[in-house]
Amino acid sequence: MFFKYIGLIIVLFIDISCKSQQSTIWENFKEAKANNIKSILPDFSYAGYKNSEEGIPNVNYKVFNVNDFGAIPNDKFSDKNAIKKAIKAAEENGEGVIFFPKGKYCINTSKDDQSLIIVKSSKIVFRGEEEKNTVLFFDKDLPPADPEKFWTCPSAIKVQSLDENEYITKVIANANRETHSVKVEDASKIKKGDWLVIQVLNNDKDLVKEDLGTLKPDKEWTSILEKGVKVNEVHQVGSVNGNEIGFTSSIHYKIRAKHNWKVYRFAHVESVGFENITFEGNWTKKFVHHRSAQDDGGWSILTISNAVNSWIKDCTFRNVNNAASFSHSAASTAYNVTIDGNLGHSAIHSSRSTNILIARCNDIAGMHHSLGVDGNSSGTVIWRSKYASHTCFESHASQPRSTLLDKVEGGFFQGRAGGARFNLPNHGKHLVLWNFKETDGPEENFRFVANDTWYWRIVPPIIVGFHGAGTTFKKDEVEVLESLGKPVTPESLFEKQLELRLGKLPQWIVNIKNKPKL
Repeated sequence: MFFKYIGLIIVLFIDISCKSQQSTIWENFKEAKANNIKSILPDFSYAGYKNSEEGIPNVNYKVFNVNDFGAIPNDKFSDKNAIKKAIKAAEENGEGVIFFPKGKYCINTSKDDQSLIIVKSSKIVFRGEEEKNTVLFFDKDLPPADPEKFWTCPSAIKVQSLDENEYITKVIANANRETHSVKVEDASKIKKGDWLVIQVLNNDKDLVKEDLGTLKPDKEWTSILEKGVKVNEVHQVGSVNGNEIGFTSSIHYKIRAKHNWKVYRFAHVESVGFENITFEGNWTKKFVHHRSAQDDGGWSILTISNAVNSWIKDCTFRNVNNAASFSHSAASTAYNVTIDGNLGHSAIHSSRSTNILIARCNDIAGMHHSLGVDGNSSGTVIWRSKYASHTCFESHASQPRSTLLDKVEGGFFQGRAGGARFNLPNHGKHLVLWNFKETDGPEENFRFVANDTWYWRIVPPIIVGFHGAGTTFKKDEVEVLESLGKPVTPESLFEKQLELRLGKLPQWIVNIKNKPKL
């Protein structure tokens, strides 16, 4: 059977090589799925709201109009307390749409306190009447929690769960990556539909070496060398059979029970959304990275944390330092989001989250760190999105893995990944660039291990169909390099993996493909 499979791959390679645009690695992925064999490619098809099996809903919850709670658009007085009152009423109702009729609503004016607008319940949706005509204006910046730490400026709006994760049991058997189940010591407190965190933190030398692959660690990478490999993947339970737990999405990291993997109940909110709104800050200075807390985060607008099946849709972020992030969340989507106005610190990213989809987003401002990932995020997909040529994707260290930039267009160069030295590398295994179109100038023998700076270290990625500017790569720093300079078929890896899994593309994907390009 083994030799028959190898022969099939050879035949496929010979046949496909005659068609220069057809991807061999994609054909190998399909064959691996058909034969239940592990592929080099992660399965990214589970990213997004409801694992992208259905589109973001147009919910019809009871409407809580902020005007009814004292908000008056266009009067230049603060509407912050009115918004908080509307949220409280919706949460007491058990669900609700916080509705903003068109107009400009002021938040964090000189007379406001510095408290945050917090959503702490499920089924709460912020909805504007019209994206371009419903504006939430954030007048003053929020200071950092610690003046010495510029990154501690809070987001003005925060989604969070008031509960904490609860330890349940430990994993007692090995499981390969891209599989769907784990065996645990005691599954008696776990049922179908639960959301769980599978977690490891272990500095076993062999585990660290395997995690970094061919990347040579520096002694100053103390986070991974001393504290250890850190993985926090969030998955929903699809089945419980004795002490074996089946998940509805695939695990992206190889589990070895000897490394002390633990299982926690994931404390979360669900179905929280933001749609049809322009979030406008008052950031008008020329941005200088790490000059001040205001530069790095003064106008940080939205953080969705500890959430599942949530979304940001049809929104604009203008004149802000940090637009939006999904933090410690899962199966959520940012769709059709624009960042424009004055250049700031960061755009939209997945932070310590699992299976986040950043879809058809456009960073026109070209934030210092554009669309990307940080923390131990896993399964993030940045799909059919664009950013300006003067910046690059974000990969902010602290052990992100399994990230797909799929049919993305923008600048591509070293130095914008970000992250503290002790938290390197910038990205772990399975960074995949699929049909990436570079819009800045070309580089010869591009390095993923920079020789002139410490802040650019990426485990050799998988690069397929990279094109646009004529950049070449240093081959010993790339795991796979296919069709350099020319796009491949399939055009989108995410779409084809989703179609392969479901049998056909969901209608919401079909609808998007029929829309004009960004």
